[in-house]
Amino acid sequence: MYTRLVKLPGRQNFFLFGPRLTGKSTLLRREYSGEDVLFLDLVKPSVHQKYLAEPEALLREIEAAGDKYNRVVLDEIQRVPELLDVAHHLMESSAGRRLQFIMSGSSARKLKRAKANLLGGRAWSLELFPLTYEELAKDFILERALAFGTLPRIYAAEGEDAGEGLRAYVETYLAEEIKAEALTRNLGAFLRFLPLAAAESGRIVNASNIGGEVGVNYKTVQEYFQILEDTLLGFWLEPFARTARRRMSRRPKFYLFDTGVLRALRKTLRTPVEKSSPEFGSLFEHFFINEVRRINSYRRLDMTLTYYRTEAGAEVDLVAGRPGKPWLAMEIKSTERPSAALCSGLLSFAELMPGAELLLVCRVDKPQLFRLGGRAVRALPWRDCLRMLS
Repeated sequence: MYTRLVKLPGRQNFFLFGPRLTGKSTLLRREYSGEDVLFLDLVKPSVHQKYLAEPEALLREIEAAGDKYNRVVLDEIQRVPELLDVAHHLMESSAGRRLQFIMSGSSARKLKRAKANLLGGRAWSLELFPLTYEELAKDFILERALAFGTLPRIYAAEGEDAGEGLRAYVETYLAEEIKAEALTRNLGAFLRFLPLAAAESGRIVNASNIGGEVGVNYKTVQEYFQILEDTLLGFWLEPFARTARRRMSRRPKFYLFDTGVLRALRKTLRTPVEKSSPEFGSLFEHFFINEVRRINSYRRLDMTLTYYRTEAGAEVDLVAGRPGKPWLAMEIKSTERPSAALCSGLLSFAELMPGAELLLVCRVDKPQLFRLGGRAVRALPWRDCLRMLS
C-alpha cells in the first residue's frame, strides 16, 4: 500500500475523479472505514440496482440512522447520478449539515451528459492519477514505469501479468466506458480511432488525417478525443500563446495519461523498451509530462502547462507558467549525455521571453550548466526537476 500525494479534505465535501484502476476505491476504503461511515459501492450489482430504482432510499436511511454517520461515501457516483440530488438535499437540511459527502467516479462525462447536480460549488473536485515516482519511492524503476505505466495493480504485477493486465484494462475500458455508457453510436469507428490516437499521442493532432483513415469527419474525430478526455484517459497540451510577436503553432497536442495504456493501445507491449530506441525517448517525454501534471494537481501549484513551437520548427516540450515566478521552459530528452545541440528550442524561447528559466531535463546523473550566446541552460536530472517544481 502506497501513501498517495492527494490531500483529502478533513470536513469539506468533495469529488474524487480518476481513471479506472488508479486506486480511488482502495484509498477511500483505507481513509474512511469506521462505523461512522456509510460506504456505498455503486459497482456492486445489488447496491447499484437498489439505489438506481429508488435514490430516495438513501435519504430515508440517513434520517433513520440519526447521529450514527458522520461521512457518506458514494463510490462510482456516475453509475447513479440521481444520488447527487439526495446529497444536495441533505447538505441543505439541518440533519445533513454535519455530514461529509465523498463522491468518487471514473467518468465526469456521464454526470455532465445527464445534467447531474454537481452541487453548485458545495463540493471540491480532486483527481487521482496513476502512481507517481515519489509515491512509489524505493519501488520505482524508470524502465518498468515506461514499459508498463504506473497504475497500481499493473505496476505490482509480476512477469507477463502486467501486459495481460493492460490488455484487459483497454478491453474493460471499451466494454464498460464506451459500450455501457453509450458514449458513441459508431463503436467500430471508435475502435479504429483508438490506435491512431495512441500513435499520435505527444504530437500535434491532425484530426482531418485521422478522420480520413478512420472513415469519419473532422467533427467526429474531435468528439472521439473529447471522449478520451472526459473519461480521463488523456489531456490536451495547448500551445504557448503569450505573444503575437512570432508566428506560433496554434494546434494542441494530445497526451494519454499512462505509458502502459499508451503501449497497450499501440499494441507494442511485447516489444522491449530499449534505451537506444526512439520509443524510449517518446515514452520518457510522456512519463515526465504526466509527472508534472500530477504534481501540479496534487500540490495545487496552479501552473499553466503548454508547449512552445514556432512555424519555423523551434520547439520546447513543456513550458510552465508559475504564479509569481519566471516562465520555466523544459526540453525533455532521455539522454544521459546532454549537449548544446539539444538546446536550440530553449534558446528560441529565451529570445521571446528573456527572463525565462531554461532547463534540459534528462537522465544525467549530476546537474550541468551550458552558457550559450549569453543564456544559461541547466541540464538537470529529471528527479531534481520534479523536486524543484514541488
